[in-house]
Amino acid sequence: MKKKFEVRASDSQTSARTGIIYTPHGTIETPAFAPVASQGTVKGLTHNQLQNLGAQLILVNSYHLYLRPGLESISRLGGVHPFTSWNKPILSDSGGFQIYSLSPLVKVKKKGVEFSSHLDGTKIFLTPEDVIDIQVKLGSDIFMPLDHFLPFPSSEDKMKEAVMLTSHWAQRSKDQFLKHSTPSQLWGINQGSIYWNLRKRSIEELLEIGFDGYAFGGLGIGEPKSQLMEILEKSEPLLPKEKPRYLMGMGYIKDILEAVEKGIDFFDCVLPTRNARNGTIFTSKGKIVIKNQKYAQDERPLDEECSCYTCQNFSRAYLRHLYERQEISSAVLNTIHNLYFYLDIFRKIRQAIQSNSYHKLKYSIIKREEE
Repeated sequence: MKKKFEVRASDSQTSARTGIIYTPHGTIETPAFAPVASQGTVKGLTHNQLQNLGAQLILVNSYHLYLRPGLESISRLGGVHPFTSWNKPILSDSGGFQIYSLSPLVKVKKKGVEFSSHLDGTKIFLTPEDVIDIQVKLGSDIFMPLDHFLPFPSSEDKMKEAVMLTSHWAQRSKDQFLKHSTPSQLWGINQGSIYWNLRKRSIEELLEIGFDGYAFGGLGIGEPKSQLMEILEKSEPLLPKEKPRYLMGMGYIKDILEAVEKGIDFFDCVLPTRNARNGTIFTSKGKIVIKNQKYAQDERPLDEECSCYTCQNFSRAYLRHLYERQEISSAVLNTIHNLYFYLDIFRKIRQAIQSNSYHKLKYSIIKREEE
């Protein structure tokens, strides 16, 4: 059996580590950040721009691609890689979060989820088996199973039901996955919110089933950050060292740094790209809201320490002008910077772990952000 993940270096003071995820379309160095490309594209960027920024993979959304353009269209063109012309690794989310967030009329049953399409109201019923079959047709490199996602706060009783259903669906997803001859990986998603007894149970039940990686779902949605980090810290000893760990939807740099320290290997979030389009820029010295009048005559780049194309060529004054005029290039240039900023921090994280200086890097980044 081909190796799917290996740890390369570990920090002596924390649980931070570097590693390699092996996929049919190439390797992913961890800790890694997956730019969100729900529709098969990162909004505002071409694939060439994305690769030049150092993106190792993208995250597509099974739910959106299932609805449009549809599986048959993608299958006829050979799967999601040929369809999108992205030849590097792709992780496909199950779409579970979108099912719940986009449709108010959702019926969760033991068999699966019944919901209305957010496009035209069409009634759709998806089982955990359907979600696996969809991702097989897409041909992505890492699959995520259907899980039962609940908002925060939810009662312990409701969360217990969600954990039970998530484990039930996880087993069915794994059984369906094994029916296919695919080199892709299947990662399990644990639930339980901040109830440690439920989170522990969820992890243990997923470990019994056995997955190629383990993801934390239902976190980063309003619960106290201290409790989120406590869950990660308590979970770390339970998780196999030889499998990658994924904190879903976590995007604030400070939270990422804390989570890496707790042994998390993999992240995704719309934060850098969505904020870029809305004119909020992340820099080594904190956030910039580019529409502010104070930047109208500012000749400086967004970040004087940044090597991205945007910072090497354009002033804050010009970028403010583009944003105020609602020019398409505003979203492009802002997204280039924000994604470069994120991916560069991940490069620095990997280097710091390898040189056993992670603590130093973590506190230097946090300190500068807070100044």
